[in-house]
Amino acid sequence: MSDNRVRYSDADLAEFKTLVQEKIVKAQEQFDLIEAAYRNDSDNGTNDTSPTFKAFDEGSEVMSKETSSQLAIRQEKFIRDLKNALIRIENKTYGVCRVTGKLINPERLKLVPHATLSIEAKNMQ
Repeated sequence: MSDNRVRYSDADLAEFKTLVQEKIVKAQEQFDLIEAAYRNDSDNGTNDTSPTFKAFDEGSEVMSKETSSQLAIRQEKFIRDLKNALIRIENKTYGVCRVTGKLINPERLKLVPHATLSIEAKNMQ
């Protein structure tokens, strides 16, 4: 019984799985660094700075906390997207454009392993 669905071979999926797993490890390391930086921002060793710079310093501290927070949120979403890609690999639906149903170019998947749209579908948006 032949399956006429368009999908990547099990060997291709295994390769993508390795790639995605490596990306998750790196992304998690970056997330941990961002989180550590966020926690350390509150004590950045400027307690001895003269009072004239205090207001500016507090402003930049808030800015830096906001930036760290936004980075952390973006990184968390990236990790979630990568984990969802692993689920699609297990379901053998990975690399199939959710709009056109065609295979997403493998070069695109290597650059954006969590992609769910082909370039064609992305351009239609």
